[in-house]
Amino acid sequence: MATRILLVRHGLSSFNLEGRIQGREDASKLSDPGQEQARQVGRALRDIPLTAAFCSPLQRAQLTAELALQEQGQGLKATSTEQLLEIDLTPWSGLARAEVAQKDPQQELNWRQAPAELQLQRADGSSYYPVRELRQQAEAFWQELLQRFPAEEDHSVLVVAHNGILRCLLLAALGLPAEHFNRYRINNASLSVLNLRPGGQVQIESLNTVSHLGEALPRRSSGPRVLLVRHGETHWNRQGRFQGQIDIPLNEQGHAQAHAAGEFLKTVALDRAYTSSMSRPRQTAEAILKLQGAPVPMTSCPGLVEIGHGAWEGCLEEEIRAGWPDLLDAWQSLPHTVEMPGEGGETIQQVWDRSVQAFARIVAGLGDGETALVVAHDAVNKTILCHLLGLGPADIWAVKQGNGGVSVIDYGAGAQGEAVVASLNLTSHLGGVLDRTAAGAL
Repeated sequence: MATRILLVRHGLSSFNLEGRIQGREDASKLSDPGQEQARQVGRALRDIPLTAAFCSPLQRAQLTAELALQEQGQGLKATSTEQLLEIDLTPWSGLARAEVAQKDPQQELNWRQAPAELQLQRADGSSYYPVRELRQQAEAFWQELLQRFPAEEDHSVLVVAHNGILRCLLLAALGLPAEHFNRYRINNASLSVLNLRPGGQVQIESLNTVSHLGEALPRRSSGPRVLLVRHGETHWNRQGRFQGQIDIPLNEQGHAQAHAAGEFLKTVALDRAYTSSMSRPRQTAEAILKLQGAPVPMTSCPGLVEIGHGAWEGCLEEEIRAGWPDLLDAWQSLPHTVEMPGEGGETIQQVWDRSVQAFARIVAGLGDGETALVVAHDAVNKTILCHLLGLGPADIWAVKQGNGGVSVIDYGAGAQGEAVVASLNLTSHLGGVLDRTAAGAL
């Protein structure tokens, strides 16, 4: 049992279409395309029984919630709360982005490059930091959610709000500061799923899913893009057996997942591909590349191999529990403290160092506009994504990686600037908006 939080951004608004700053401005209305997006969200959620729903009091979010819940069909009504108000950008409200850059060039630069340092002035002349205030606001709402819907119970809670406040809710859930505000992307009418675990653990099941809107992936900028994929299922995944660096191939389900990932990505032109040197990611990559319209060169990267489990490899969890109960408890709660026993056993820090370095080399070799496919393993992908999100080796359980799941990482021109996790663990091509892949061991 676990509590699930479903985060949805409002549909496309009138100000979105006009390229104007919204903030807490309530003149921005949900557009006709945005209303259809809201209905699409509701249809995507029909199979999920909801305990409660909350929304921002701003009309674009309220109508999104109303239309989504009507389509969802459960008869639930959303509770409006000012804790979900969007970021306060009142001095800029209604202005086009170019007008903001002309009026307030330094703060507009901060907004794009260092949002926690954005400083604006209220009508009374006092200064404030909008992103820092929003992070505090999100913390208050997040703590209220934790109290009302304990992780030990079974709830699904819908939250419909805005780009900025949803980013800050993610920061609050993960215990990250306002300085990480720009590391995520939240598209209009996108869906993100957080799982609350007993003991206070939070897991991102998925981030910024847009497939219910008829798009495979979020739109990109001109810089490089990396599609990070976990290999398809193996028999040992299905059994919950620790496989580590034992070279277990895909099973029938894993081949089907790899093919589904290929269908999902076949309209995305891939320029190059990289895989772990093991067979299960290589087979997954080959299935994806088979559906590309042109040949794509593929490179094997030893730095992307799965964590070495040492003496645990080939074992079921109950077998490990019988021989190493304290170490298994530590692995499940404090993974950064564990060195796997026996020959070849690694620490998460060792996996982190080699996988992040290998990933950085891949990114450094990409040109603007190029898209690379990287197929690796659960622990490897988790360390890369934690690194990009501003988390550490202690936090690998905060990120879910389903077999055949796709994550999207975007970079600025020339791979400069902070990486943006545009989507994480997309699994809609495997059936529904929730990750229903096997929860097997690494």
